[in-house]
Amino acid sequence: MVLLAVSAVAGAVVYTAAARERDYRDLLASGDAALANEQTFSAIEAYSGAIALRPDSMYAHLRRGETYLQRGDLDGAARDLRTAAALDPTATRPLDEWGEVLYRQQRFRRSAEVYESRLRLDDRSASTYYRLGLSLYRDGAFDKAIAALEQALRLEPKMAEARYVIGLSHRQLGHLPDAQAAFETAVVESPGLIAAREELADVYRETGRRAEESRQLEVLAGIDTGRIDRRIAVGLSHARAGHADLAVLTLANTLEQAPENLSIYAALGRVWLDIAESRTDRPDALAKALEALERAASAPSATSETKTLYGRALLRSEQPEAAERVLQQATERYPADPEAFELYAQVAERLRHYDVARTSLLSYSALVGEDAAFGDRARRIGELSLLANDLPAAIQWLDRAAAATPTDVRPLVGLAEAHIKASDATAAADAITRGLAIDPSNTTLLRLQRRLAARTH
Repeated sequence: MVLLAVSAVAGAVVYTAAARERDYRDLLASGDAALANEQTFSAIEAYSGAIALRPDSMYAHLRRGETYLQRGDLDGAARDLRTAAALDPTATRPLDEWGEVLYRQQRFRRSAEVYESRLRLDDRSASTYYRLGLSLYRDGAFDKAIAALEQALRLEPKMAEARYVIGLSHRQLGHLPDAQAAFETAVVESPGLIAAREELADVYRETGRRAEESRQLEVLAGIDTGRIDRRIAVGLSHARAGHADLAVLTLANTLEQAPENLSIYAALGRVWLDIAESRTDRPDALAKALEALERAASAPSATSETKTLYGRALLRSEQPEAAERVLQQATERYPADPEAFELYAQVAERLRHYDVARTSLLSYSALVGEDAAFGDRARRIGELSLLANDLPAAIQWLDRAAAATPTDVRPLVGLAEAHIKASDATAAADAITRGLAIDPSNTTLLRLQRRLAARTH
């Protein structure tokens, strides 16, 4: 009886285990079939059932994680793939996919750590070295990214994408010759790699190699024939290379293909305006620039840059009132072209709208910071503040201008005038003395000195 009972229990246990294993495999098969038919919700239910039967199943967690990834649920995918990697520390597939999920979550440093763990299991995967390099690049570790990508190239020398990211890393480090070499190799190995050609054209432009830039843009336009902006870029590159007539011809031909595209009118207007400002043999250039830019700038979608160009053309054609209106609109468009504020300040000052000019110049200064022209700009803000009768602001900005340009007498002239207006004779005398030390024969300072002396006696 006892033996029969023990045998019955053992048989039941074996039967139950076998049934659970059969059910587990059936659920995995159901999940795989549902996933093959893109029924991701059913697949997750099946894999979840399999995990309930076998919580220690690496494969079930892996497949459910992959399904979450297919659905775009990155958090769910990360949880399952992390679990799968922990359940089988020798498996590379969970680490590869977990690293990809972390990269998509923009957790670039953690993604790189996972890829490094995967490479410790098997360091013969060029694609994993590439993904490691990409994660390091996105994390800002450019030197480490280059090292990882070079390892990928040792395993797969023709991997153009790795060359491309090496070029990006060198560019971030300021190594333009190395970046150029990497991009050039990338486009040789993969002529259709558009991103690499775009970067190469940018490097050529930065290094002043205008002809090479134009050639790359021509190739891009030939590869990506459906994009009008490629042809516009070619036209503008011809202009930058000093071939204005070729630029006009290229843009005019592009306009025939898309006569309603206002971006072409904006580019054409830019080229004609540059011709008007740099050449005397084309008296018709300004009129052509105005015609093209008026059409481009009148559209509701016109950018700040386009309106700025139109304002510049109006200013050159001696239409300051119209230029002021257009440039005001340019400063109100987002993203604003910094040049709009500088030009708006110029025309407002010309029309004696001093407070408007000062406000616009302050905005421009905030956008560009303390660049090489800061001293002159600070002087202009100070002088405009003086004209607007804002003496504290005038003194503040003229002081800054004098400090930024110690050999320029003009800020000290304005500073002396501001202090005299503020009835600060001591500060005015100091500004006059400092100015005369730079230019002893400055007639304005000598006049202010006599004026100050008359006031103090």
